[in-house]
Amino acid sequence: MDVYGLIGNPVEHSLSPPMHEAGYAERGIDARYVTFEPDPDALATALDGAAALGVRGLNVTIPFKQDMLAHVDPDPLAERIGAVNTVDFGPVLDGDGASEPDESASTPRGYNTDAAGVQRAFTHHDVDLAGADAVVVGAGGAGRAAAFALADAAADVHVANRTAAKAESLAAEVPGATGGGLDTLSAEVPAADVLVNATSVGMESDETPVPEELLHADMAVLDAVYTPIETRLLRAADAAGATTIDGAWMLLFQGVEAFEIWTDEPAPVEAMNAALRDRL
Repeated sequence: MDVYGLIGNPVEHSLSPPMHEAGYAERGIDARYVTFEPDPDALATALDGAAALGVRGLNVTIPFKQDMLAHVDPDPLAERIGAVNTVDFGPVLDGDGASEPDESASTPRGYNTDAAGVQRAFTHHDVDLAGADAVVVGAGGAGRAAAFALADAAADVHVANRTAAKAESLAAEVPGATGGGLDTLSAEVPAADVLVNATSVGMESDETPVPEELLHADMAVLDAVYTPIETRLLRAADAAGATTIDGAWMLLFQGVEAFEIWTDEPAPVEAMNAALRDRL
């Protein structure tokens, strides 16, 4: 049996185990997905322990996404984003396609599948990002992943953040992007084709980070918040006639991307989505 899992602190309410195990069952893969909750200062020890126990792959959540960079061989996208949310300890395939241990590879590989989660969520909803004017609200971890994802899909990105300097700093790293404070939303959102809320606003209270009067029918709105599944921002966007994409789609597709990295098989998206939404 192969073992995959999630490392973070806390992880007790994670929706990843049922989602991934539904994928394994659908594909007939003998595997389990478990959670690991090490002390925040024990990441290196936990990672060594996982490798020693033969864990095939890990998803990574707070507070370890940034620190994980120092313990893996990150792919270029994870390095640019500055965070790793997927670790692959996987075997190397021999010439006949059979798996065998790779004695020379002591450093696991690190990826950031949050960016793919953003791109694939929009693609699933038939939203073309190439040439789109995109606004990302928030410059934290989710905002960084969204900004790079949109820019890599050939969108023109503007980052708006409560602290303008943080948005400007992120924009300086993202090709062609601009950045500013939340006061720039009034100029950017009415002309936007795509809007991403990458903040936690709307999770704990019925609030929206974007003034509702700025939303319009000719845009697609993705809210990274998935509890509640229908946020005030998405209700307002729907009322304005916009295409709405709830945060569970981003959660699903980052998991789908990790599944495919680990197993080298196409993920059963419908089965994983059904298992995820059954728990929401």
